[in-house]
Amino acid sequence: MTVPPRPRLVKGAEGAEGRWADEDAVGGDAADFKPLTPEEARLWRQRHPALSVWRVVAWQAALALLVSAVAAVGVLVAGDGRWSLVASVAYGALCAVLPSAVMAWGVTSGALARWLGAAFPGVARASLAGWLWWEGVKVLLVLAMLASAPHWIPGLSWLGLVVGLVVVLKSYWLAWIVRPAARDRSVCSRTGMG
Repeated sequence: MTVPPRPRLVKGAEGAEGRWADEDAVGGDAADFKPLTPEEARLWRQRHPALSVWRVVAWQAALALLVSAVAAVGVLVAGDGRWSLVASVAYGALCAVLPSAVMAWGVTSGALARWLGAAFPGVARASLAGWLWWEGVKVLLVLAMLASAPHWIPGLSWLGLVVGLVVVLKSYWLAWIVRPAARDRSVCSRTGMG
């Protein structure tokens, strides 16, 4: 097993500034790197807007309604009256939407997020700690909801529950693909940032 070489800090021509150089850089790859200016960074952010966590939750809720409606239509067409299957699918979808909404609230507007933002402004570790805390809350809430499913849904269909859960969990890619467009693509294309 070979270990890849580690990048090393190389002194610049002036001796004051350093840059990271890869020992296996091909040609002038390491020398071609140029950091963005503040204006270029602003244009890049304008071209690639951030994805809101609430947008993901909205897509999850929409897919939860859609998968529940499809299950209801399937039961109506089959005519067997297995409404517990529809309830199972809806509850499985809720097991994904509700914990995601709780986490989104905690990360964006919860007391812990406000406190961490005020106590450690601009510190990435504080943001990561808050995110990890709310991710743990989310996982525990999902597990508690799944464990209590037989209590809430008489005649629970575990397959229906899993289908509802998985369909809604797969909404992340949909929220990413259908994200809002850039505000001004013409500025980015004129500057060569597009």
